[in-house]
Amino acid sequence: MNKSILNTGAQEYIRNNLTTDIVSVALKKSPFPGIAPAELAQQLSGYQKAQKKLPTWFACPGIYFPPALNLEQCSSEITGLYKASLTGGKMLLDLTGGFGVDSYFIARHFERVHYCELNPDLAEIATHNFKMLSAGNIAVHRQNGLEVLTDLQGLGQRPDWIYADPSRRDASGGRVIRLEDYLPDIPAHLGTLLAATDNLLIKTSPMLDLAAGARSLHSLREIHVVAASNEVRELLWWMQPGYDGPCTRVALDLEGGEAFRFTPEEEAAAAWDTSLPKAYLYEPHAGLMKAAPFGLLGERFQLGKLHRHTHLYTSDQLVPFPGRRFKINKVLPYKAGKLPFAKANIAARNFPESVAVIRRRTRITPGGDMYLFFVKTADEALKVLVTEAV
Repeated sequence: MNKSILNTGAQEYIRNNLTTDIVSVALKKSPFPGIAPAELAQQLSGYQKAQKKLPTWFACPGIYFPPALNLEQCSSEITGLYKASLTGGKMLLDLTGGFGVDSYFIARHFERVHYCELNPDLAEIATHNFKMLSAGNIAVHRQNGLEVLTDLQGLGQRPDWIYADPSRRDASGGRVIRLEDYLPDIPAHLGTLLAATDNLLIKTSPMLDLAAGARSLHSLREIHVVAASNEVRELLWWMQPGYDGPCTRVALDLEGGEAFRFTPEEEAAAAWDTSLPKAYLYEPHAGLMKAAPFGLLGERFQLGKLHRHTHLYTSDQLVPFPGRRFKINKVLPYKAGKLPFAKANIAARNFPESVAVIRRRTRITPGGDMYLFFVKTADEALKVLVTEAV
């Protein structure tokens, strides 16, 4: 951390050049002695990314941003606020603090938060930023979070919650998928963690298979599939020691609509029907597609499903729905070749061809107000639904 960047002149330069091309800043001579061009570029890049991802950091004077990879891996403000809303108590231990976004928001719900980070540079940056953000109830530990847990136990202190966002990179920097390959290895330390707290919350990649994660963990109370802007951002796994009841899945998009809660047992028992296309079409948001309550969606909203394996729904009357809604204007039988449309948005569901192949064959350019769904319907036919968003 180069503290010269925090000087008034450098801070004014950064704020006055937020729209400047980052590469040009990195290649030009720095106007400040003791500050390398790459360091200025890093701060400008951080502010540009934070404007949307972390508006609280963007608005706060004197914030110091880490390298791009650390900023990419940290939670967004909207997901950090959501995680914080799930927790509360006297003390929380954040095993893998990183840039500190989750610790900062979670600290609003606790008397004390212990932030742990092995990377000394990242811990120094987080310490500085916590001060700028007036987060005085966060204690920073520049060491392994499991060691800090042992130290707290030695002092007779028991966290109400333990939170971890394990690293999903291997030694060479490549991404890992299996929970057992994360660092720290949560399944290997699960017994220790659950014995040390009343609540354990783990954040994982949205790519992790829900069934595989559930097999690697136990005492699961809830799995939260968190989406924003129709993109799954993260999975949250809430465990409580000794809990052996049903595991509730919670799917939501943070930018609209209520959370959809269910258990796998409820999904298995759901009564739903298939239907040929009617007047309206419904597409579940990305969080629901990941959580997979495909039978319950039809049952709870009294909708017909286009096909057992086509996760789209239909009805004669328009109803509220957690996802996108469309009016069906035409239903065409699919025939390979050119279609009478020059421009349209295209989606393929339970269909033998990808969107890329469909575009190449039909020569339909993307965009416009028309939405074409290439689907298999309940009568096993391939069809094109010509729709417009409601």
